[in-house]
Amino acid sequence: MLALPRSLDRLIQVLATLPGIGRKSATRIALKLVGSGESECRELASAILEAKERIVSCSECGGLTEDDPCPICSDAGRDRSVICVVERSSDILALERTGRYRGVYFVLGGLLSPLDGIGPENLGLDCLIDRARRDGVREIILALNPTAEGEATAVFIGRALADIGRRVTRLASGLPVGGDLDLADDLTLGTALEERRDFE
Repeated sequence: MLALPRSLDRLIQVLATLPGIGRKSATRIALKLVGSGESECRELASAILEAKERIVSCSECGGLTEDDPCPICSDAGRDRSVICVVERSSDILALERTGRYRGVYFVLGGLLSPLDGIGPENLGLDCLIDRARRDGVREIILALNPTAEGEATAVFIGRALADIGRRVTRLASGLPVGGDLDLADDLTLGTALEERRDFE
């Protein structure tokens, strides 16, 4: 077997830790990068560092932003009576692409997973409940991935919100079980959002 230069192998290993990138894709990307000009590599490194330095979590919704609060939370035209609960910021991008949602968001930053040590206190659920209790909030949409962890998290949130008299809904069927929101096509996701149902 051909031994790779140590620095190239390290680059491949680092790239392979990114979501959706296996060793084969990481190898192709690494070879492309080392074959590129120095200015292209420096530009990529600079863009990564700039994003890392400038991106923060919105203090209201938890989404990624350069300005706090984020553009969605600071938009006076958004319907603040509806809060859509998502697992991660990429889910906001997926829902926004549909053009059918005009409410605000709450990003959990993960899902309940006792085996991984992720409990309710790790997801900021107290903040979500506080937001849901505010005057004017009438509906909380649970837009979580249809996985075992997503379902467990939805059930937990639904029970936690049951006592405060707000409507709790979830996305309609049509999203594949075990799939990710940010991978769903715009039509499927938009229809699921519009045909959401009450949480039971």
